[in-house]
Amino acid sequence: MSRVRTRIAPSPTGDPHVGTAYIALFNRCFAHQNNGDFVLRVEDTDQARSTKKSENDILNSLQWLGLTWDEGPASEGNCGPYRQSERSQIYSKHIQLLLGKGKAFHCFCSEERLSSLRNEQITNKTQIGYDGHCLDMSNDEVQRRLALNERFVIRMKVPEHGDCVFNDMLRGEIRIAWSQVDMQVLIKSDGLPTYHFANVVDDHLMEISHVIRGEEWINSVPKHILLYQYFGWVPPIFCHMPLLRNADKSKLSKRKNPTSIGYYKDMGYLPEALVNYLGLMGWSLPSGEEKFSPKEMITEFDINRVSLGGPIFDIEKLNWLNGKYLREELSDVDFLKKFGDWLSRDEKITAIVPLLKERVDKFSDVVDLGGFFIAADLTLTADDFSNSKLDPAVILRVLQFSLWRLESLKKWSHDEIQSHFQLMANQLGIKIRDFLSPLFVAITGRAVSLSVIESITILDINIVRMRLRTAIELLGGVSKKKQKLLEKEYKSLN
Repeated sequence: MSRVRTRIAPSPTGDPHVGTAYIALFNRCFAHQNNGDFVLRVEDTDQARSTKKSENDILNSLQWLGLTWDEGPASEGNCGPYRQSERSQIYSKHIQLLLGKGKAFHCFCSEERLSSLRNEQITNKTQIGYDGHCLDMSNDEVQRRLALNERFVIRMKVPEHGDCVFNDMLRGEIRIAWSQVDMQVLIKSDGLPTYHFANVVDDHLMEISHVIRGEEWINSVPKHILLYQYFGWVPPIFCHMPLLRNADKSKLSKRKNPTSIGYYKDMGYLPEALVNYLGLMGWSLPSGEEKFSPKEMITEFDINRVSLGGPIFDIEKLNWLNGKYLREELSDVDFLKKFGDWLSRDEKITAIVPLLKERVDKFSDVVDLGGFFIAADLTLTADDFSNSKLDPAVILRVLQFSLWRLESLKKWSHDEIQSHFQLMANQLGIKIRDFLSPLFVAITGRAVSLSVIESITILDINIVRMRLRTAIELLGGVSKKKQKLLEKEYKSLN
């Protein structure tokens, strides 16, 4: 067998996700157990959403967890560059090869036509996808439209009949009808490749031997295999891992669980404990021992032992495991040092100090006044919200609307947060003081505390999200029916 090479390919469009670390861990273990290479590639062709900050956060988080890579940004190998935004000429060359072979075609359909087509398919309950309108356009017509600078995308041709049959390392033979596969866009109207096209080209040129990824990509495999066939390349071996799940079996999401790696770092979890826990999500040592190091996992790793049952991400179990690490792996001196390092995180502490200094008379006051900055959970009851002048239904609305608004912010700053809260208060016909009242309780645990807007600004969005969600549940929660009504009302404010 050729040299084993696996990869993780995060998209820098948000917070570093524990799901990314989970897939990275299994790719790294498989590669290193087979004396192979683990590659990191940044898939940043989504210009509207990709940011350098997100990329840095993802790379730093993976390094904090010890999930370092053999090739990638700042660890250049022979297959770079490792950012897709730096590989445009490669994609241009390869799309021309497909066009020359007649395996791809120009599509000039407008957004209006495609939207109308989709609505018609939904109404008629037929297969949703492109109908091949531009598939048989003559070369002369294509050239005429290109000369007029008409907007276009490039799509792949797909067989009309038969099945795509492929083997998955964990799932065996999988069969998907070609009729279920859309004529995928390969090059977008901005000239950049879609995930599917760049993914296949990069995996081949980077000599990836095994593609280990989440099961949500299974239905994309036919498109990828077809591209390999069109280019005349041998596809890699596919392996689709079970997705991490919430307690209700739904896909792990920030709406129901803290998903950012940064949240767990901020909350004082040890990176080795989190990595250990992510390993347990899909695999276990033959001995059944639940606590193991990355080195032990690599030594004992057998991908065929991966369980296909949807692993439940249980924070209580993670807490238990992290506690074992604190007690069993750290001496008293080590514990004190790591605790001090965590407590004195420069950026957050620097921001907190000015708020505390103006309001305390002695250092011991800091614990009572500013303890909520470092607490994992606040000890609250529904009665804590009773001092608010707002009705319970309005309090729920304020908390839920604030959560949605904060999640949508592109800039996390005091002025931005204050502006949005003031706007919502005006839209709801509530005085800003009354609007902020339940937020004080939900975020700081007290009706009167440090500035709630300053506190939200300093706290991570994942911590704020968790506290607001906890407060909403504490006050009775929001049913699915009620949530739809609230969503409708919230959208009317924007």
